[in-house]
Amino acid sequence: MDPEFGSGCVKITPAHDFNDYEIGLRHDLAMINVLTVDASIELPDTPYHGLDRYAARERIVADLEARDLVEKIDDHKLMVPRGDRSHAVVEPYLTDQWYVKIAPLAEPAIKAVADGRIRFVPENWSKTYFEWMNNIQDWCISRQIWWGHRIPAWYDEAGNVYVADDEAAVRAKYKLGEDITLRQDDDVLDTWFSSALWPFSTLGWPQATPELKTFYPTSVLVTGFDIIFFWVARMIMMGLKFMDDVPFDEVYIHGLVRDAHGNKMSKSKGNILDPLDLIDGIELEPLIKKRTTGLMQPQMAPAIEKATRKEFPDGIPAYGTDALRFTFASLATQGRDIRFDLGRIEGYRNFCNKLWNASRYVYMNAADEDCGAEGGEIDRTLAERWIDSRLQQVTAEISESIDAYRFDLAAQTVYQFVWDEYCSWYIELSKVVLYDETSSAELLRGTRQTLVRALETVLRLLHPIMPFITEELWRKVAPLAGVAGDSIIQQPYPLADDSLIDADAIAEMEWVMAVIAGVRNIRGEMNIAPSKPLPVLLQDAADRDIAYLEHNLAYLTQLARLADVTVLETGAAAPESATALVGNMKVLVPLGGLIDVAAERERLDRELDKTGKELERSQKKLANANFVDRAPAEVVEKEHARVAELETALTNLTAQRQRLKQLQPDA
Repeated sequence: MDPEFGSGCVKITPAHDFNDYEIGLRHDLAMINVLTVDASIELPDTPYHGLDRYAARERIVADLEARDLVEKIDDHKLMVPRGDRSHAVVEPYLTDQWYVKIAPLAEPAIKAVADGRIRFVPENWSKTYFEWMNNIQDWCISRQIWWGHRIPAWYDEAGNVYVADDEAAVRAKYKLGEDITLRQDDDVLDTWFSSALWPFSTLGWPQATPELKTFYPTSVLVTGFDIIFFWVARMIMMGLKFMDDVPFDEVYIHGLVRDAHGNKMSKSKGNILDPLDLIDGIELEPLIKKRTTGLMQPQMAPAIEKATRKEFPDGIPAYGTDALRFTFASLATQGRDIRFDLGRIEGYRNFCNKLWNASRYVYMNAADEDCGAEGGEIDRTLAERWIDSRLQQVTAEISESIDAYRFDLAAQTVYQFVWDEYCSWYIELSKVVLYDETSSAELLRGTRQTLVRALETVLRLLHPIMPFITEELWRKVAPLAGVAGDSIIQQPYPLADDSLIDADAIAEMEWVMAVIAGVRNIRGEMNIAPSKPLPVLLQDAADRDIAYLEHNLAYLTQLARLADVTVLETGAAAPESATALVGNMKVLVPLGGLIDVAAERERLDRELDKTGKELERSQKKLANANFVDRAPAEVVEKEHARVAELETALTNLTAQRQRLKQLQPDA
């Protein structure tokens, strides 16, 4: 309190201020209530009695001025609480309420978490729990609202209170005749009081039902951090009180979903995303109507419409249920907030398409063909041994992530495996066998079997996150893999088998992929057409490199589009070449005759000039204080990202230009 502020006169109103109420209790002050339930003045025998609070304040000031008792009036901004939806000023008002004596309930609930019977994930949220529970106050459980469980208390005309399940039970319990008029309490129970009973009240309690015996306690509660004390703590207290056992073993705390700018989603802000609109799509005008209808503050409608038109000029496209579910799984980090960006869900819709196309390729090449499901000799290439090994490793990683409630890591692992390894590499490697007329029946059988079995396992790994597309695809793939059943949901979740991991196959395939990727990078950097066969020289190749080359020449030739591969003798000179490193070995692509050095130099010079000018413009923008201070934060952030992209592009173009100079010094 600032002694220099105002007149220095301090008011104490224990019935109308939370801090003053505590002072009143400490000093045994009278609790004088001067307001009615509708915020009118309750002061009989005064000229202010019955006036609205605002009218009374104006009248008091006028009366003081009329008596020449006002020295001066200063403007002062008051910090007053307002209702979240109505924005009306909230006036503290002393009333009789129902309370639960909380200390006897809190002590065993604190102990249950302290001794490990209940575990928070992430564990740091237990600190939030303890902080609140150790400083808990008696719980006010009566609410003056129209919905909820009505408080089971009745009053007679003398004000005596009776508590029982219903009025009939009250009359029987207290031996009250029909001549005594009873009135039930108008209040309802706090929502969280009713919700605290949920773990057992939904299972037939207080009767000892089979459901209660089977499903109490549950294993895991999944909830947000913002209701740890509202709901989680109260369920624990009630469970221990009425069931003599904890209601759950683990509490998984997830973040709160916010919009792309980090703002809490709220109907009053008009930034809510309806999951059904993300799944099925919605056009712009219906979206605006949905966001501006039924607002508690209708005056917000124009601003909400403007923001919606800017953010969704074409409405929201249909992304599908599986893409939405995968997005939420990928965002389920153990942080406080989840920023929901439509760019993420679009990427996972593309992932659904990738999975669909991969399955179509497998079905086209394996349906009505011998996949070895009924037995028979098979021949497994390096590619089959590699993908089977990686699948076992990925299965183990996903299981570990799920056990640790790291659904984001599980989603990331399966996404990377399907997109980058199964689709981008193994399917391409399989074409080397499937499209080769000289491939033996055993080799074809082994490739087809691996294609379908790996895909069937992937679909089971993905099913908890993407149930619909995996069910559809599994019904087509499962028969090819020799798996019986009507639905994927009836199948066991994959378990890793370490005995199927071939470390040598993984090492060898990583070498093959590195060589192919190195050649492809050189093509891209030097602007060489993908269709043009390239000669490749291997310099400083060890015995292992030469063995890998002999085993996998077909893969290298077809996937890297090579004309030939030559291993240089130790110490042999190499022509001017573009270089990629694979371990200690150099992969050289002689560029003499492959590119028009003069034309490529001119192209690179144009790109360097254009990129340099764009970078300079963006840097000037960011150096302008007016732009940085006045532009929206997301615009400034976007400009920073553009500068970073342009700087990277300029570095890469400069490196390509330097390579040309090495090939032709006067270039």
